[in-house]
Amino acid sequence: MHNKVLLLFNTVRYLKFVQIANRFKRKFVKPKIDFSETPEISIISHQFKPPIKCPQKIFDDGVFKFLNKEVNIHSVKDWNINNQDKLWLYNLHYFDDLNAVDSEQRYSFHGNLIQEWIDNNPVGYKNGWEPYPSSLRIVNWIKWFLLTGNCKQTWLDSLANQTRFLSQNLEYHLLGNHLFANVKALIFSGLYICGDEANRWYRTGINILCKELPEQVLSDGGNFELSPMYHAIFLEDLLDLINIHQTYGKDLPFNIVKEVKQMLKWLDSMSHPDGEISFFNDSVLGVAPTLNELVNYASQLDIEYKLGKLSGLIYLKDSGYIRLDRKDIVIIADVANIGPDYLPGHGHADVLSFEMSLFGQRLIINSGISTYKEGSDRQKQRGTLAHSTITIDGKDSSQVWSEFRVAKRAKVFNIKTTVSNSFKFSACHDGYKGFLDRVIHCRQWCLYENILEIVDKVTGNGKHKITSVLPLHPNILVKNLQGNSVNLEINGKKVNVNFEGDGLLKLETSKYHKEFGLSIRNEQLVYRYNGKLPFKSKIRITW
Repeated sequence: MHNKVLLLFNTVRYLKFVQIANRFKRKFVKPKIDFSETPEISIISHQFKPPIKCPQKIFDDGVFKFLNKEVNIHSVKDWNINNQDKLWLYNLHYFDDLNAVDSEQRYSFHGNLIQEWIDNNPVGYKNGWEPYPSSLRIVNWIKWFLLTGNCKQTWLDSLANQTRFLSQNLEYHLLGNHLFANVKALIFSGLYICGDEANRWYRTGINILCKELPEQVLSDGGNFELSPMYHAIFLEDLLDLINIHQTYGKDLPFNIVKEVKQMLKWLDSMSHPDGEISFFNDSVLGVAPTLNELVNYASQLDIEYKLGKLSGLIYLKDSGYIRLDRKDIVIIADVANIGPDYLPGHGHADVLSFEMSLFGQRLIINSGISTYKEGSDRQKQRGTLAHSTITIDGKDSSQVWSEFRVAKRAKVFNIKTTVSNSFKFSACHDGYKGFLDRVIHCRQWCLYENILEIVDKVTGNGKHKITSVLPLHPNILVKNLQGNSVNLEINGKKVNVNFEGDGLLKLETSKYHKEFGLSIRNEQLVYRYNGKLPFKSKIRITW
């Protein structure tokens, strides 16, 4: 009981007052809607430019595919199937397929689907009327209406009712990307629909946007939730906002082109040579648009960014990430605190983990995520052992729990970068300090020529079990494990990994989750030590 109270205290104490107050408000104050007003559509000034197309989500014979899970729903009358995960049901209500690959070939079906949703989802009913899916659906409907030129009055009436409901149900209890999605929907509806009510939606959205943007975009260009996937989603949101303002010949009240360029550079820094994002903090493939798609979309909106110019050591100081790009190797390392403090829902206990590509192929990885559903899988995938760093006594470096909760958090300090004859960077954290004899973990990366050395030091008192994990990409072949040394093969080229210290190296099987709903077998190098502190080990990777 005491531990549960302490866990809750260390979680709630970071929340903002507005979050706590709005949790109570949502329980007792329900949105009310005036159905009397029939809206009209605003006149556009320029053609709405085609947005980024997501992968197809709906297939023949009523097959809906989200998160790598297919469900056959012939009539589409049950929009709240009891045996599906919450996130899958959310996706059902997003209507992403309206703007997916080859969506024009499903034009008639999409029109019927919109009417089907209206007929079977009365105002305020279950999942479809929750603020986040409402926000994404509102934007997807408006994009489709603008691109097809088709919007029946019943659809427009429903769109207005959804926006009215949303405007009284903004997610101040969560803030972050959820509130930003709400704001985007208000702005889209405020421009698409004309009249005083629509103008109020627009002003509300713009006022919140002006307040949130400086906080949610850090000075190094990163989104403050520190997740490459959610960063890409946020960046697409900004580009969509630019697009619809250009469509209606309306200027945004601030210049966000600079922020867009910085955010593109940040995402470029956090991506591997394969063009895809790194897997920090609830990041996987198949959800957000790719870097190339975002660059091309920005170009359509007259915002130019050139890829392929990154090299050397890049320290994203405000975000807490370091990229080292040198000849055949790319390293992306996490030296960040979980953040922001009041919104750690997508944070992992992954401090001082890193990902590494060699010869254009991912080699060392973080394990990714397959689900947001509460349970052992979600807990394990957020935990320290699923990441390329050190775990002590089986504890997580930050207390991740439930689906999106974090109690005590590791604090990073003593971050250093050096560029001379070699590239060096290092950092320490105190994630085990509170309950493990004031234990401190420090890690240093050093790259020179074709040798990478990673030195781990753990200081403190007492005897502890220390586990160092290097998860390997499934494409990596493991050969000839002898003692604390192993040979790997990557694209036909040889790589040697050697652990120096008093521990023992083993090869173990694990799971890699590159997308939601996917678990792929991979192998990981696991180095274990059981003894007194201080502890020191060196990982030497040569190629």
